[in-house]
Amino acid sequence: MSGPTIQTRTRSLKLRHPVAGTLAVAGYVVMIVPILFVVATAFTAGSTLRFPPEGLSLKWFGEALAYSPFMEAVVSSLELAVLATALALALGVPVTLAIHRGRIPGKGLLEGLFLSPLVVPELVVGLALYQQLMIGLHLDNFTTLLLGHTALLLPYAVRVTGASLALADPALEEAARGLGASPLRAFVTVTLPMLRPGLISAGLLGFVTSFNNVPLSLLLQTRDFRTLPVTMLDYVQQSYDPMVAAASTLVLAATVVVAIVAERTVGFAKIFGGINR
Repeated sequence: MSGPTIQTRTRSLKLRHPVAGTLAVAGYVVMIVPILFVVATAFTAGSTLRFPPEGLSLKWFGEALAYSPFMEAVVSSLELAVLATALALALGVPVTLAIHRGRIPGKGLLEGLFLSPLVVPELVVGLALYQQLMIGLHLDNFTTLLLGHTALLLPYAVRVTGASLALADPALEEAARGLGASPLRAFVTVTLPMLRPGLISAGLLGFVTSFNNVPLSLLLQTRDFRTLPVTMLDYVQQSYDPMVAAASTLVLAATVVVAIVAERTVGFAKIFGGINR
């Protein structure tokens, strides 16, 4: 969507609904301004977190990239996010097909069950997993954390792939079956390519959500396995220099790049347009 189009729609919203337009602008300010403060602080030449910055320098980015706990935590976060996203998609795609194409009773209840992690507080989920899996079943913290992140990502896999499936024409799969293709061959050659945009979008959303998760990771991890957000939180409690702002800016930049590439290659608007169908 182009800049002039956004400006036109925003201006139209303000004219037709002045209260809603004002609240929308206020919401954007509340969300964006603190982020701009953090980014600006990351470029400071000073030794403390202060705004405005004391000069301009890139030294804190070098410090963040050279700080071994951050780099080790990045590897741990990437490993956890990739595995959790893959598991969520592996579970979410069959559920999506069962909900949208299957003939099973209680489809609404089934969909609500898999979307429930969105409404249950993550602290509650983390406490339940800690009590039942780590204490009750004596699972290690990585396995418990992986299962918890997978549960949190299931709603994205089910909802976004479901939106992609809603945009697909079921007659194509039926035609493949009518021409003699087995159910598996029809799924691999027809249904799966139609789901590809939704799979990519759900995978990216799930990966970013898992990588940046704090509440669940904070409850379930130990010193042997620590993710980047929790490591950064621990660092802030011990030090007050701008290195954590630089690390946050790097994570933000990587997230924005991923989102731009995904939008250029997949098109989030097309996928999310099917959610309301």
